[in-house]
Amino acid sequence: MAKVLTLLISLSLCNTTHALDLSANEQAGKRLYREGLSSSDAQLTARVGASGMSVPASVLPCASCHGNDGRGRAEGGVRPPSLDWQRLALGPGERQANSRRYPAYSDSSLARVIRHGVDPAGNRLDPAMPRFDLTLADQRNLTAYLKRLGDERDPGVEEGVLRLGTLLPASGPLAEAGQVVRAVLEDGIAQLNQQGGIHGRRLQLMVADPGPDPASAERALQRLLEQDQVFSLIAPLVPQLDQQLPALLEQHAVPLVGNTPRSGGSPQIFDPLPGIASQMQSLAEHARTALGLLPDDLRVVYAGSEQAPLAEQVREQLMGQGWRLPAAEAFNGQAVAAPGIVFLGHAEDFAEMAAVLQAEGRAPYLLAASSQVAGAVANLPAAWSQRLLLAYPFVPGDWTEQGRAALAGLQQRQGLDRRQASLQVNTLCALRLLMDALKQIGRDASREKLVAALEGLHDVDTGLTPALGFGPGRRQGMAGAHVVAVTLPGPRFTAVGPYRPVADSP
Repeated sequence: MAKVLTLLISLSLCNTTHALDLSANEQAGKRLYREGLSSSDAQLTARVGASGMSVPASVLPCASCHGNDGRGRAEGGVRPPSLDWQRLALGPGERQANSRRYPAYSDSSLARVIRHGVDPAGNRLDPAMPRFDLTLADQRNLTAYLKRLGDERDPGVEEGVLRLGTLLPASGPLAEAGQVVRAVLEDGIAQLNQQGGIHGRRLQLMVADPGPDPASAERALQRLLEQDQVFSLIAPLVPQLDQQLPALLEQHAVPLVGNTPRSGGSPQIFDPLPGIASQMQSLAEHARTALGLLPDDLRVVYAGSEQAPLAEQVREQLMGQGWRLPAAEAFNGQAVAAPGIVFLGHAEDFAEMAAVLQAEGRAPYLLAASSQVAGAVANLPAAWSQRLLLAYPFVPGDWTEQGRAALAGLQQRQGLDRRQASLQVNTLCALRLLMDALKQIGRDASREKLVAALEGLHDVDTGLTPALGFGPGRRQGMAGAHVVAVTLPGPRFTAVGPYRPVADSP
């Protein structure tokens, strides 16, 4: 029995280890290919252009033009060829896009093209291709890896399965929200799998509990990436990693579709909804055009040191709109004197500020993001009725008949509370964008292709929000917000204008 158990465990481990098994030489070749780094301490150089200008190879590694998958990326009118070894070694008569013919590549002719930029037929390649001065050991390592490059897949991609991961708390104040997100994701993935999955692969969701602190959250993320081998992350709830998450994702080149951490974005993070800074721009523009506030009438106030960078970002963007603002002010129990206050912080701090202002006999307009302060609104006194304006990325008025039906069906199937519709819609949008991108990249999936496909999504109609889309320099699916006035007591919420887009945040 012990031997049988050992065998089953071994088979299980084999089935969960999906990265290509590379030798030490091939691993060194992969590092050289992707990062331009030698297996020794020597600094490698590359010669570029007709003049042969010398630069460190790490500035122009092979993957920067040919891609991690070796298939080539057209850029600046140049289309680097595929480096698939099976194609390179096909033999005489292989025709390229440039109509050249040449004999099959061998180890020695590959070394020649890498060092001198001359193919096996003696044709000189485009000067845009760098020529690398490699040691004999580095050349052998690179050749060994290129022969395996066509077999390598990114983690999480198997013949019949593609694994996605998320971090959702099972206990603590976010446990209920975690249950909602999990229900939405599992429901959507089940619906797709019933339809045959994506390009013949069934989607599998791996869920990890981030635990109570940054250390446990980082361990949970590491398990998802290294043990569960997930391809991409989707809609995690992990505020414990707000500071580290962008760097960790970039380190592992893992795309994420979901909320942007408070510490800022990353090229790997695609957030369906607008950042708080752009929502504040929509509120400020409404304050100017509908409320008649003058350029000197606003103040940016924040509560909590972690909000200070965001407050400065908001201040700079509002000044770009023409507002004349002093330095952002930290709230420490004082009554701020201004006709309008842009607030950044948590609900309890917002409630305290409103109480202090009322005690001092002040009644400015209060502008805030619903995602930050909605928890305090119901307990505010009637004195703040119509003086409180909240930014909402979407409102029920955005919902089409089809979108309403889809949301209602989800709520019925999963027994979800309609009062949590905002979180449900946010998660649905993340899932929709990821699924659209996965469908676009085809059967030959890679993380690099996924990022490119997400960047190429434009005007996606979710039926629940204004149109969503990204771009090469844009990682927020929307830029702007609806402005909603709050009537107290109640509270009752009234959209006082249509969705107000703003210029993309820098």
